[in-house]
Amino acid sequence: MANEGTVLYRPVGQKELDLIAELDFRAFPPRLEWQPIFYPVLNEEYASFIAREWNTKDEASGYVGYVLRFSVQSEYLSSFEVQKVGSATALEYWIPAEQLDEFNRKIIGKIEIISEYRPTSVS
Repeated sequence: MANEGTVLYRPVGQKELDLIAELDFRAFPPRLEWQPIFYPVLNEEYASFIAREWNTKDEASGYVGYVLRFSVQSEYLSSFEVQKVGSATALEYWIPAEQLDEFNRKIIGKIEIISEYRPTSVS
């Protein structure tokens, strides 16, 4: 049962996607100094909202948002509580930055891009 996986999603901008590509789509890059938490989300709808509404308006994201899908060993995730951060679909795990290496080791297979969002206009 150790390989049983939970599907998670991650909205990212261009810079983070480039770093994930450098890791052969098998891991997430270390958090930046000002990012104490890595937050994968539990559903595609919420991830798409963030990618579409936030990343496409953010210069640091390159004005593009991607939704990534990946699986993590369910047994490992059971040690974290699901956090509700807004609406009923705004559910995420909060993984402390110092535990991201361990989290990455629990990813099953590769991280895949399932959607891409670009702004209709950049103001």
